[in-house]
Amino acid sequence: MEDTRDLAERTPRSERKRRDSFGMFDGYDSCSEESTSSSSSEDSEDEVVPSIPTNLPIIKNNGQVYTYPDGKAGMATCEMCGMVGVRDAFYSKTKRFCSVSCSRSYSSNSKKASILARLQGKPPTKKAKVLQKQPLMAKLAAYAQYQASQQNQAKSKAVVAAESFDWGHYICNNNTEGAPVSCFKHAPMGTCWGGIAEGVRLEIINSDTNLSTKVYWIAEIIKLSGFKALLRYEGFDGDNSKDFWSNLCIPEVHPVGWCASSSKPLVPPKSIQHKYSNWKAILVKRLTGAKTLPPDFNSKVHENLQFPFKKLMRVEVVDKNYLCRTRVALVEQVIGGRLRLVYEECEDGSDDFWCHMYSPLIHNIGWSRSIGHRFKRSDVTKKMDGQLDAPPQLFQKVKDVDQSGEWFKDGMKLEAIDPLNLSAICVATVRKVLADGYVMIGIDGSEALDGSDWFCYHGTSPSIFPAGFCEINEIELTPPRGYTKLPFKWFDYLRETGSIAAPVKFFNKDVPNHGFRPGMKLEAVDLMEPRLVCVATVTRIVHRLLRIHFDGWEDEYDQWVDCESPDLYPVGWCQLTGYQLQPPAAQSNRDVAASVPKQKKKAPQYKSQKKKRKIPVGRRPFSQAGRRRSFSGDEEQSPPPYPTQGPVRPRTHLHQSRKSESTMRMKEEAAEVDDLTFSQTISDQESNGSGSYYIKQEP
Repeated sequence: MEDTRDLAERTPRSERKRRDSFGMFDGYDSCSEESTSSSSSEDSEDEVVPSIPTNLPIIKNNGQVYTYPDGKAGMATCEMCGMVGVRDAFYSKTKRFCSVSCSRSYSSNSKKASILARLQGKPPTKKAKVLQKQPLMAKLAAYAQYQASQQNQAKSKAVVAAESFDWGHYICNNNTEGAPVSCFKHAPMGTCWGGIAEGVRLEIINSDTNLSTKVYWIAEIIKLSGFKALLRYEGFDGDNSKDFWSNLCIPEVHPVGWCASSSKPLVPPKSIQHKYSNWKAILVKRLTGAKTLPPDFNSKVHENLQFPFKKLMRVEVVDKNYLCRTRVALVEQVIGGRLRLVYEECEDGSDDFWCHMYSPLIHNIGWSRSIGHRFKRSDVTKKMDGQLDAPPQLFQKVKDVDQSGEWFKDGMKLEAIDPLNLSAICVATVRKVLADGYVMIGIDGSEALDGSDWFCYHGTSPSIFPAGFCEINEIELTPPRGYTKLPFKWFDYLRETGSIAAPVKFFNKDVPNHGFRPGMKLEAVDLMEPRLVCVATVTRIVHRLLRIHFDGWEDEYDQWVDCESPDLYPVGWCQLTGYQLQPPAAQSNRDVAASVPKQKKKAPQYKSQKKKRKIPVGRRPFSQAGRRRSFSGDEEQSPPPYPTQGPVRPRTHLHQSRKSESTMRMKEEAAEVDDLTFSQTISDQESNGSGSYYIKQEP
């Protein structure tokens, strides 16, 4: 340690005083890869070496000088086995060894072999003759190399995930931006993203170095898209040649000051290491007053990635084959707050359904009975070990509504997003009023005779709108199938059907300041195949209603989604949570599809004809052998196993096709005796978006 003491003695008093004044910058002392030993009497004043902290040992290895991460005060390294630990816990007065056995082995004839073994990255052996003693610094360097080799071996043995989508390259090439994390209140960090913006500094691993150990450097956020940020190392100024994208929520990202408090080395990138002779002075000047990440940023990320739902919890969820009822399902998997639910009667786990834990499609056990919703009783009479009903407080709460006065009534007309075709807003009717603000909605002209395709919406759901919403907002309204008096006029339709429109005051007109803008990129669930999360773009905004386009696919696959939908996520969410992201459809796939004769595009088909499922561009329909029968008798395309790789998006939709008349007759004959009947009442769910609503009156 003589070199370190000499360095401290030669450090000017003014420099030591300045270091005390800016204690938070102690970790920023640069460690050049090509610096010479600090004990040399010929060191010039401009060399970087004098700025190395005095409390860190210097390791010289093959002409390189760098600090050892474990060398902070109070720590010691065993000269025999290389183990690093608390100095006070080490053996002997000199604290050179971690145990009695290491002390004795050091003096025995096995020392040489142990040192050579460590230099080669092997466990030390106690059988060999000692030829000469090795300096402590050489052992520290050898141990650092051993740690690096172990890390590299661990990485090489790790399972290599499917090739991930490069968001940074995609955003730069298309000159777009990702929606801010603050737009997604349900996503991790959505409510505590705070002032993270362009210009914020942070500490991140320095990849522009030849050192075998992990070192860090300061970087600045140049562009921010969701969780992903375009970063530039401090010192490159206007040079963007080394800019790189990183997810800000990974463990390797820290606020400024973390290296100083953790005794981690800060090393300037090799491309600019000779740009300044005193990096510490440069950092003190540039970082004073600069913004950085919150001190508890990493702990908040960890907390936000903990989810209350656990495996084998029981919930009620919509029956994907019969929209009008719910079934009991078990939580099989939780990824980023998304739940893979397996219906309780399914023994092999193949009958599953994906949704977010805040989805309006899942509820606590007993919810259906409490509001009078149809429910399919399970044939399972005994719970498995570990099963428990998910507590009611885990589910998304709905708004309370007063049903004692004016409220929805059976037969009232409105406009609603078709749950079987989320790109369309259709003429709809209130078919049944339930308790706690829920209503059963049917799409006019396409309903099954037994009401099996009615869908449960809350009175304040963002998926239902008053009559006239589409007209005033210039959205195409899908008229009832078979209605020939076009263009569709609400006044004429109400008069012809003898119906009334649901009053505008029944709908929730709150429009939050959501922050979305047209053109923003995000990761969105394909609700027609809810296990898939895809690269998507916001193409239109109508108050709180967003038109989501899946990149690389035709516009007919677009979906209307509420701005607070739990099925929308920031750029980088899949990488953060480990969920599989579906990239845009490749041009090659579209070329293949072009060679296949296209079916003539038909209008939505209901009732007497099964509504055609959309087949994505570049993908051929599944063969007949790849289909299975749903409970209603309809053929259901079997989705590929999860996770999928590449742009695979078979459009089966969670709710299946419209039913044919013959199928409806069959279902009427086979009436279900285990379903609860409907009861009346009502309340609320999410929030509906609109501006000014009206019905255009015409004589």
